[in-house]
Amino acid sequence: MPRPRQFDEDRVLSAVRSTFWDKGYAGTSLEDLMSASGLGKGSLYGAFGDKQSLFLRVLREYDDANDRMLRGWLDEADRGIDVVREFVIGSFRDPSGEYARRGCLLANAAMELSASTAEVAAEARRSYAATSAVLADAIRRAQREGDAAARLDPDLTAQAVLAGQLGLVVLGRIGQDPAALTLMAEALLTGLIPAN
Repeated sequence: MPRPRQFDEDRVLSAVRSTFWDKGYAGTSLEDLMSASGLGKGSLYGAFGDKQSLFLRVLREYDDANDRMLRGWLDEADRGIDVVREFVIGSFRDPSGEYARRGCLLANAAMELSASTAEVAAEARRSYAATSAVLADAIRRAQREGDAAARLDPDLTAQAVLAGQLGLVVLGRIGQDPAALTLMAEALLTGLIPAN
């Protein structure tokens, strides 16, 4: 009979996610994962599989958490346009610049691994499709509320918003000033989602 786990799985996954996020997949060694998790190789891989399996689990959980957060924003927002604005601009308001420096774990992984790892490319497509769907719902709501032009195609506009936000994430990763990113984000939204 297998022994019960003697560690907090959520804490381990959070520590491992942070390590992958800071160092990237290739830059994260087994020693890094053991140090972050506090587990030995046998315990770590016995619980989560090999490095790639562990990374894919962390990435999927990160994506699912972001999807729940975005859907929660849409459920709770006073106006649909607020959800789109928060998605594009919100992360760059951090005065420390931490988010801009780290970027998005999914975007980082997609850029690093999509060409070589089919599972990462598939996860990125899945997650970005889910994000685009929520943004499209927010844009439809903004149209009903008079905050977005009726002529806009919500699905295409949502995809353009996502593409623009990802571009801002890349600029943040290379050291662009968060205040400048916020101004670019405002310009992006004004161009993509006119009120009439």
